[in-house]
Amino acid sequence: MTNPFLSIIIPARNEERRLPQTLEQVIGFSQTSGISSEIIVVVNASTDRSLEVASAFAERYPNVRVLPEDLPGKGRAVKKGMLAAQGEYRFFADADLSMPIEEVRRFIPPVVDVPIAIASREAPGAVRYNEPAYRHFTGRVFNTLIRALVLPSLSDTQCGFKMFRADVAHDLFSRQTLMGWSFDVELLYIATRRGVPILEIPIPWYFNPDSKVSVLRDSWRMFTDLLVIRRNGQLGLYD
Repeated sequence: MTNPFLSIIIPARNEERRLPQTLEQVIGFSQTSGISSEIIVVVNASTDRSLEVASAFAERYPNVRVLPEDLPGKGRAVKKGMLAAQGEYRFFADADLSMPIEEVRRFIPPVVDVPIAIASREAPGAVRYNEPAYRHFTGRVFNTLIRALVLPSLSDTQCGFKMFRADVAHDLFSRQTLMGWSFDVELLYIATRRGVPILEIPIPWYFNPDSKVSVLRDSWRMFTDLLVIRRNGQLGLYD
């Protein structure tokens, strides 16, 4: 699809079960919203039928593209989709759609016109549904570390729905070095160093018990990533 207004990038690793419903919702939105849009599914390091499922949708719908990626890492998948996208505004969304896709209207003109808009579960007006207390607690602890070490002004950097204007996407994602879960913290840190405004959008957010993030497995790695981001900034590697 040539020069769409909106690109929706969905990273998918072993998502054969959730992809059909997710793509039906996103395609339905693209057909009824009046917004010229493309949908890019980046299938990375999957061992299930994710690629086959996504490809079947691409055969049926001309605005759906599938990009295979052999190496793991959500950050790697999002980077590949963002740099391959053609939209004026580029939005990445988790495959579980814990935020209803219709909310994407609030991230783009004419509602707002900003270089970066990120979904927030903490901004005034946001609502969380069905989230266990322990997940909320661990999320707030990690955000406290993020604010202390790299991003003092943002209340929620980890919600998996973020929009970048095309020129900003090219600039930031070309500088991205982290390919795992902390990639978006790095991108937002680079943006703040470069003086790019970031708007937090309060959203309705529905907890999904099938989340791919493991509190025990991923917390230490994400903490060390924060130290890497801080060090890279001090060394001027993002300038």
